[in-house]
Amino acid sequence: MESSSFMTNTALATLLLPFIGALLTACSPKHLAKWVCSLFALLATLGTVLLGWGFLSHGKADLTISLLNYGDIALFGFIFDRISTLIVFAVVFLGLLVSIYSLGYLNTGNREHPHDGENRYYAFLLVFIGAMAGLVLSSTILGQLLFFEITGGCSWALIGYYQTAKSQRSAMKALLITHVASLGLFIAAATLFITTGTFALSAMSQLEGTPALLVFGGILFAAWGKSAQLPLQAWLPDAMEAPTPVSAYLHAASMVKVGVYIFARAIFESGNVPHVIGWVGIAMATITIVYGFMMYLPQKDMKRLLAWSTITQLGYIFLALSIAIFGSREAFDGGIAYIFNHAFAKSLFFLVAGSLSYCCGTRMLPRLRGVLHKMPVVGIGFCVAALAIAGVPPLNGFFSKFPIFAAGFEMSSQFWVMTPLMVLVLIESVASFAWLLYWFGRVVPGEPSEELVQASPLPNSMRLVLLVLIVMSFCSSVIAVNWLG
Repeated sequence: MESSSFMTNTALATLLLPFIGALLTACSPKHLAKWVCSLFALLATLGTVLLGWGFLSHGKADLTISLLNYGDIALFGFIFDRISTLIVFAVVFLGLLVSIYSLGYLNTGNREHPHDGENRYYAFLLVFIGAMAGLVLSSTILGQLLFFEITGGCSWALIGYYQTAKSQRSAMKALLITHVASLGLFIAAATLFITTGTFALSAMSQLEGTPALLVFGGILFAAWGKSAQLPLQAWLPDAMEAPTPVSAYLHAASMVKVGVYIFARAIFESGNVPHVIGWVGIAMATITIVYGFMMYLPQKDMKRLLAWSTITQLGYIFLALSIAIFGSREAFDGGIAYIFNHAFAKSLFFLVAGSLSYCCGTRMLPRLRGVLHKMPVVGIGFCVAALAIAGVPPLNGFFSKFPIFAAGFEMSSQFWVMTPLMVLVLIESVASFAWLLYWFGRVVPGEPSEELVQASPLPNSMRLVLLVLIVMSFCSSVIAVNWLG
């Protein structure tokens, strides 16, 4: 009883502190807003660490707590298990790193966007962190739906932050596409309630037949929208109009991870997902991986290249989770580890792009050369992020990709079609490594180009965050493997 009250109170604090902080940030004097934001992001991160400690000290026993009921119907509650406690740390800790990075990035010394950060930027960032914590810890589909919509609103506000015509158009596009996707979650919630009389995620194990298809199909459709998978991928490349720290948070740790997380949670809670959902997931993931790779080949803008790379990487997570529907624990754990590891590696890559645009005034790859000579931390960050995303050992990406390939080829003994699909995905993985290596050779070594010769110094807060993410790109897989057991 004592442990459950500790976990509940800690989770409530972790969830509510960012929302309280957002209110205080909005009302603070402009020069204090960024510090208030970082303080509350830090407190929320400490909350997730305490949750992990509480979960570990009680023998990693799964715990579900109902907080809000209407009669016998659970409306909202918390779930503490090896998945939620791991992912909640990633999404909140990365929110903290982004807020610290923003201290340096959002000022008049920025050569691409000279601009002091407004209160609304930091307030919406905190709301985003709180909504992500709420979604990951929610034990009901109604809770997921509430925070799903809040993240949509935050992404709209942050993508359109600079208030140019293009950024506002991109923000509206993201809002509309993800809102259309949320219809899938509405249908899933309604079907679950009509069939089982509750909104609790644990009730998914009771579903079969048409209701099961509607619930899991609806969740998969909502997940495609949030995680920018075909046919709902169009919003993500345009969302690059946001400030780069926001791009890092949206497209590595928060917005796009909502989709894969709700899909993973549904599979975990059910244990009996219709196989047709698995086949649809595998087919669309493979198509998205190949299409995403072809789309990032012509990109010269580093952020747009990373956007298409993100779509491809999320395809790998959907592939892993879809294979897990057929009973592969290895694929499921690989998919969860991928969510965790990719968050750090891709955040690092985006923040490297932000550092280049801050110091050099451009992120166009052909104009950048000799980064390592002039900006060693940024050059090392570029190298580590590229190798991690490509899945080169001993970086974290390898330990996420390897279980997916192992599970996929193992499944081919049951279904012959998996062999050509996995070979195709393996070719994409090798080709993306070659492409990233090509740009690394063009951008990082050599004599500095004119843009780098004239580069301004990198603020300490930005350098600190890059160093933390470089370390996490090596360490996060160790954390994930030990935590998932």
